Amino acid sequence: MPLSPDLSELLARARADLRMGLPVALLNESGGAVMLAAETARAHRLAGLRALGGAPVLAVTARRAATLKARAYDGALARIELPDDADIAWVHAVADPKDDLRAPLKGPFTTARGGDAGLHALAIDLAKAARLLPSALVVEIADARALADTARLTAIPAAAARDMMQGASPLRAVVHGRLPLAVSEAGRLHVFRPEDGGEEHYAVEIGQPDRAAPVLARLHSACFTGDLLGSLKCDCGPQLRAALAQMGAEGAGVLLYLNQEGRGIGLANKMRAYSLQDQGFDTVEANHRLGFEDDERDFRLGAEILQQMGFKSVRLMTNNPAKIDMMRRSGVEVAERVPLRVGETPQNRAYLATKAAKSGHLF
Repeated sequence: MPLSPDLSELLARARADLRMGLPVALLNESGGAVMLAAETARAHRLAGLRALGGAPVLAVTARRAATLKARAYDGALARIELPDDADIAWVHAVADPKDDLRAPLKGPFTTARGGDAGLHALAIDLAKAARLLPSALVVEIADARALADTARLTAIPAAAARDMMQGASPLRAVVHGRLPLAVSEAGRLHVFRPEDGGEEHYAVEIGQPDRAAPVLARLHSACFTGDLLGSLKCDCGPQLRAALAQMGAEGAGVLLYLNQEGRGIGLANKMRAYSLQDQGFDTVEANHRLGFEDDERDFRLGAEILQQMGFKSVRLMTNNPAKIDMMRRSGVEVAERVPLRVGETPQNRAYLATKAAKSGHLF
């Protein structure tokens, strides 16, 4: 039916539902499952899951499972069985590491093994996409479709959703307009919107770069704390300003401003990581305790924007070799790496050292 939502639109609806604490149905050949994001789950909804008759589990990533000393029999994730007396406070405490050091003995945990954990992996991916903690309550049921219809839940066909979420959503150029900047009066701002209802991304074009030559470019991930507030915990703000200044000095360039805050985990999770750093963990360790990988960003977005703007080759301003690799794999030639050595402070010196030692950054 022309007025019905397609899969991309259903996934956008599911992300919004999870952020509000609503359940989402995941459908497969044997029926499916109902999931709640652990972070936003409430007591009455946990009771509703238990009333479905199945055995709810808390799905966490292998990174979080390692912190909890729970066995991840499913490789990338663990299905932690809920004790009979587990309440919503137990769920939140297992999913969120904020009190791990104060109350470290949360287990012992019993984790499920055997059977297909595909729905649980999808549930975690949906929680991540909603910028929530990567943990989900999941109960498998045979009549997931009927329940979704009765309870008016967003219903997601699991196999198709997995395929769609593995790719990057196509971007559509929305508008561009002249934007005089302090570094150059010849500035233009281009706005790109993903078709899946996700966050918009921007390209700042300086001058009139030659599309036939390598363009001076930077992929810059949004950093509210560094770019806007002048945080001393990272080098993002100085890198942003230095990149624009160099483009202004050369008279041409493109800065891609990608809304992938906190290495792709979102501002709330980034602040959770900061709190863990205050407990003595480094950047990578904090991400892992939360259940995330070192870096959850998708730099294919930058490559697509460059290609839509007509650029095939770049002089890439970066210290991150992963950006170079992704550009090349996405069909954009990196003719030169232009280092950005700015922004070191006493407050971020350990952070920069961790990026070099554990993430391979070049300084």
